[in-house]
This record gives sequence, C-alpha cells and structure tokens, in this order.
Amino acid sequence: MISRNNLWPGVAVLALCAAPAAAQEAPTGDAPPPDPTIVETPAEGGEARVYTPADFVRYAPRNALDMLAQVPGFNIQGSAERRGLGTATGNVLFNGSRSSNKSEDVGTLLQRIPADIVERIEIVDGATLDIPGLTGQVANIVYRSDDFSGQFSWQPEFRTNYTDPNLYSGAVSVSGRSGEVSYELGLSNQQSGRSGAGGTTLIYDGTGALVDTREEVFTSDYDSPRLSASLNWDPAGSVEANLNGQYQRIYSRFREDGTRLPIGGSEEYRSIRQRGDQWNYELGGDIAFDLGPGRFKAIGLRRFSHEPSTTTVITEFADGSDPLGDRFAQTGDLGETIGRGEYTWQMLGGDWQLAGEAAFNTLDNVASLFVLDQGGEFVEVPFPGSSGGVSEDRYEGSLSFGRPIASNLSFQLIAGAEYSTISQTGPGGLTRSFLRPKGSLNLSWRPGDGWDASISLQRRVDQLSFYDFLARANLGDNNQNAQNVELRPRQDWTIDGQVGRSLGAWGNTRLRFIYRDVQDLVDIVPVAGGEARGNIDSSWAAAVISESTVNFDPLGARGLKLDATVILQTSELTDPFTGERRQWSGFATRRVFATLRHDIPDSDWAWQLQANHEYTQPSFRSNQVDRQYEGPWFLTAVVENKDVFGLTVAAGVANLLGARSYRDRTVYAGLRTEAPVLFVEERDRLIGPIFVFSVRGDF
Repeated sequence: MISRNNLWPGVAVLALCAAPAAAQEAPTGDAPPPDPTIVETPAEGGEARVYTPADFVRYAPRNALDMLAQVPGFNIQGSAERRGLGTATGNVLFNGSRSSNKSEDVGTLLQRIPADIVERIEIVDGATLDIPGLTGQVANIVYRSDDFSGQFSWQPEFRTNYTDPNLYSGAVSVSGRSGEVSYELGLSNQQSGRSGAGGTTLIYDGTGALVDTREEVFTSDYDSPRLSASLNWDPAGSVEANLNGQYQRIYSRFREDGTRLPIGGSEEYRSIRQRGDQWNYELGGDIAFDLGPGRFKAIGLRRFSHEPSTTTVITEFADGSDPLGDRFAQTGDLGETIGRGEYTWQMLGGDWQLAGEAAFNTLDNVASLFVLDQGGEFVEVPFPGSSGGVSEDRYEGSLSFGRPIASNLSFQLIAGAEYSTISQTGPGGLTRSFLRPKGSLNLSWRPGDGWDASISLQRRVDQLSFYDFLARANLGDNNQNAQNVELRPRQDWTIDGQVGRSLGAWGNTRLRFIYRDVQDLVDIVPVAGGEARGNIDSSWAAAVISESTVNFDPLGARGLKLDATVILQTSELTDPFTGERRQWSGFATRRVFATLRHDIPDSDWAWQLQANHEYTQPSFRSNQVDRQYEGPWFLTAVVENKDVFGLTVAAGVANLLGARSYRDRTVYAGLRTEAPVLFVEERDRLIGPIFVFSVRGDF
C-alpha cells in the first residue's frame, strides 16, 4: 500500500539530495526556473513531476502557496461547493490526504504552511491515486513541521476615489511540533475588501427619450477576521488523527447615495444602507488506522453560521413631499453536521474504497419587510413565505475501484447513490424524498515522453442554497422573489478531458475540454405568486480552457516568464418565461488571466504585469434583462524586492487601463417578449486607480 505521505516511492530520496541547493546565498534572480525530476511509476500506471525547494529559489517563497503558484502550467482548483464531504474534489492534497476543512479555501490552507518545512511538491494524475474523485493533474504538498516557526503578511490597499483605505488585510500564523503532535494556528483577514465607484446613470423611456439623470456613489467595506487552529497526531504505528477548528466574524457595510434629476420633476435624494454582522464556526476532525487487510478513516464535521442582515432604502424629495422608504431585515441560522467513514484496501491489482456518509443541513430564517409611514417610522407589512425553516437529511454510499491497465494507462471507477429528504416548515411547507445516482469514471494515459492525457465522466449533485426556498426582497432594484417549496438541487453529467505537454526548459501547456448536461439548473422561473429561484429541466454548458507557462530563459531573457489562462465557454437553455433559447443568466463566456513576471538576474528584484478580462452574459427575470460588469480589462503593475532586511516587499498600481463599473438594464411593463419597454438604465461609474502594497516575512 502506498504510504500516507509518500504517494510515489523513492521521491523522498530525491528531496534529500536536492535540499542543500535551497540554502544558496546568491541573488534570487540568478536561480534557474523550476525543473522537476520525473519519477516513473509503472505499477501505478503513471509518473510524478517532483519539485523540491531548490526549484523555487528564484521566487523566494514564504509559504506553500507561493511555491505551488510557480509550478509551470498548474492552476490551483479549490474544492467544489459540495454536498457534505463526498469524494475528493479540487486538485491539492496535503501529505497525501485531502483536507476535511470546508470553511477555508485551499489557498488559505497553503498559506499557513511555511516554505521552509515543505519537502517537495509532487504533480501526479488523480486517476492513478487511491483517493476516489480526483481527476487531471493533482499537487501533493509533502511537509513536516519539526521546529516552531511563524510567518506574517500585510497587504494594505488605497484607492483614489470613493473608498476607505483597507488597512486591515493581513495574516499571521505559527506552526510547530511537540512530540507526536504538530500544530498550526492562524489569524487572517486577507478576504477583507474595500470597493466603490461613482458616476452617472441615465434613464430612458420606451421611446428612447431621456427622462432621468442620476449621480450616484457607492462604497462597500468588508472584513472577515478568522481564527483557525489545527492539530495532527501521528504516533508510531498506523494511527493518524487530525483536529481542526475555526471561528470567524464578518462585518459588511454598503452605502449608496444618489441625486436624481427627473425631467420635469422635483430633485430626489436616494440612499441605500446595507449592514451585516455575522459569525460562524467549524469543528472537524478525522482519524485513520489500519484495520484488517485495509485502512479505515472516520471523519466528522460540524459548522454553524449566524447571518443577520438589514437593507434600508429611503428617497427624499426637494419639493418637501413625504419621503418614501423600505426596509428588509432577516436573520438566518445555518447548520451542517456530517459523519463519514471510508475503508480502503487493495485487491485484484488495484485500490478499493467503500464509503458511507450522513449529512444534516438546516436553515432557520426570520425575515420582515417594512415601509416608511408618514410619521417617519418603519411599519411592518406582510411578506408571505419569507420566514421559515428548511432541512435536508442525506445519506450516501459509494464503492470505488482503481488500477493500472498498462504501464502508461490507469482507470478509476466510482459507483454510488444518495438518498435525501428535504423538508420546509412554515406556510406551504413540503417534505420530499429523492434517490439519485452519483459516481465517475476516470482514465489517465501517458501517450509519450512529456505528454499526459485524462478524461472523466462524472454524475454530480450540487448543494442548494436554502435561502432560495424562501421569499426575499431586493429593495435596490425593486425586485422580489416569491417562496418556492419545489426547489431541487442541480444535477449534471460532466465530461472533462485534458491534454498536457511539457515543453522542457520552455515551460508547460495544457488544453482542457468540459461539457455538462445539466438537469434542474437553478435560475429565476415562474411560480404561483410571481417568480422565484427554481429549476429549469434541462440545459447544457461547454468550455475550452488553455493553461500555459512559457519561460524565456532559452531565448536569453533570464528570469522572464509568462503564465496565461484563457477560458472560452458557452451555454444554452430554454427561457422559462418566453420559450426562447438563450445563455445561462450571468454566465461568463470569456475569461482571460495573464501574468508576465521578470525576476531580474544578479538581484533580488522582480516586476510583473497582471491582466485579466471577463465577459458575462445578462441576467434575466420575467420583465428584465440586466447586465452588470466591470472592465473591459484590468491591468496591474507590481515591483517586488525579495530581501528588504529579510522581508519580501512589493508595491504596485492596479486598474492602469481605467476599467469602469457598468450596468445595462431594460425593464418591461410585463413579460419582456410581449410588453412595451418601461425604461432603460445605463450606468457608467468611475473606479479609478488602486494602489497596492505587500509586506511578508517570517519569524
């Protein structure tokens, strides 16, 4: 059986042999680009590209995320928003195991692993592993913490227009070992943000005549400090256990103020205030040990989120008319409890796993709608279907088998099913039960030196947002969703194929194809009482993704490289209101990310340019077509020094091309294919330049 930490036999020796190179004192810009060692593993039907710390000296990484981000042609994919825990998703493993943490993303977990405790990074094909569910290229981070160490980062951000400075974005973490127990402790607010934009909104009537001019400014502040801790117990013998926990506070503020000048009318002053003060926690753990001919792993998780929020909209009039106002307030309590067991063994030349899982999800929500009376007080009005509870009890089982078919070909098969009961309390409440198949078939092939290919067929069931069952109000746009007790989770058949090619010293390139045949896509649909989040019976989506890293060292441009990802997507569904064929609401049909980085030779300096672009389709309601977007292109320039008294310091300017915030919305007097246009809204807001800084170090 493959050991827990070493997915590929013999790799540890390579790491030990390469370790002294990482201690060089020469300027980082003189170090070569990453050059992996290829480890052939015919018994598993694959190979591993192995990177050691010496491969990343050029970039002076502070943590495992810095290292993995520089692996040529590899893009980190976080775990999907999955139901319960299920089989593995994403493409990152930690010491040969998946993370059982659901609340923190993979990037955050990688950032807490100091670079000096990383022994190696193994890039392998997921279908060759004994972890069901993985497909395509997977990174295994092998690390061991023996001594106490810590790291910190601070990333302040300043904008020239409309926003408050972001002074609190940063993180600090420590890790170490005491006997058989290793630990990590972190405090992070790196998801904090400040945003804002301001400008003119023009309103036209159905004939195209200008009827209103609005000058509006919005500001948004968001902070989400999170305290997290994890323990790993790895005594002599077969037992290994992990315990992790986190507690988070979320502070969200949104302010929009505008002056409206309707043609022939009185000047109006409109304000929107949104506020949310939330908290959540997660506790989880797992224990694994040898049992009989195989190995058993038990996983448990509990998380809970308290989510109060309030939105208030008030319009005042210059002519002294009574102000108008609305307020929507709700408090939701979300809970999830999961227990999972996995038994893995080897038989018939391959790896088997039998898994079972029970998951229990709940939402208790209390919501209220108010209007402003003539006395200036908010008075509650009926809003049916906005309060209530939703719960789902789900049980899942699966059996997986994977083995090599030839020295360069392997497969993995997962067959399973889930049985779930969804219940809603309150008026119109309903209880329904479902039995759904789940599983996948993965094939991995190495057609020749430097080539790899894989294809997978998956049957997936997505997680529902329980808030979608209940009525909700969007006061800013004067929209509301009705209650929908018939909501079902989205399911799909997905074909995912990819081909990768190593370009040697030039880098790496990969082409990926995805097709999804989707049932029960969640979108706005007609229901009794109006429209709501509901299901569209059938639809499809497809994507082509190109991921490449090009090193220019062979051309004599030492230290220069380009990372580029291009995503082209399309989709189709039958509009539930009009019967027309159209794209999915808000679907991004084009996305481009590119980074040109130069680590200057004979120095510790580096510079980089980052460009990104996204084109999204409009969103649709029965009487509206609405497209909101920013761009068209964002460009950021950054200068970095990797040794300022032992610190890595960077400074840059974002939005150099003057990207703006836009909105194009058409509202009809009724059904959008039958009724006349009520008004057209055209928004054009200034974002302005953004100054970014970063200080990172360790202790």
